[in-house]
Amino acid sequence: MNIAIFVSGRGSNLEAILKAKKQGFLDSNFYVISNNQHAKALDIAKCYDTPAFYFEPKPKSLFEENALKLLKEKNIDFIVLAGFMAILSKDFIKEYPHKIINIHPSLLPAFKGINVHKRAIESGTKFSGATVHFVTEEIDAGCIIAQAITPIDQEDTETTLEHKVLSLEHKLLPQVIKWIEQGRVFIKNQKAYVKDAKYGSYPFNPELEI
Repeated sequence: MNIAIFVSGRGSNLEAILKAKKQGFLDSNFYVISNNQHAKALDIAKCYDTPAFYFEPKPKSLFEENALKLLKEKNIDFIVLAGFMAILSKDFIKEYPHKIINIHPSLLPAFKGINVHKRAIESGTKFSGATVHFVTEEIDAGCIIAQAITPIDQEDTETTLEHKVLSLEHKLLPQVIKWIEQGRVFIKNQKAYVKDAKYGSYPFNPELEI
């Protein structure tokens, strides 16, 4: 597959994906697209010899026009939003129906949007985690593909919880991409399913899944 990864910042999830590729867990060709020319993610792409492109973020219509042109040129099959800090338009999403996924640092549908870890701690909830879901016009509301869970301890701060959830993201996102490569992710009756999914320990090993 040809997969585009949209990024805006530090690129830790991007690095997890590219490391999985380097280790033989993932097979796709990856292309990185950023709306931030100073994103550390662009440096990470370079370190992994992965093609990377920057497009001006404003106006959004121009960014999306340039991105779509590149996606068509590279015959992109799927799009992964990995720390992409912008909202795609409904017209853009319609170009790739059920072909765009996002990773969000909460157990959706709880805590959509921003300031997730602060809100989770203040709410008193006992668990948080990461969610990979399909992207729709409504923010953080698409079909959920998979989630990973961590307890919220009494001593947790926004920073410690962020680190705990981020470590889950780095495992969860490559695993979901693997399932997509295998053609095992599908939507039925407005819900996402993974055919024959197994859950257990996670190394970068095709025989074991998260």
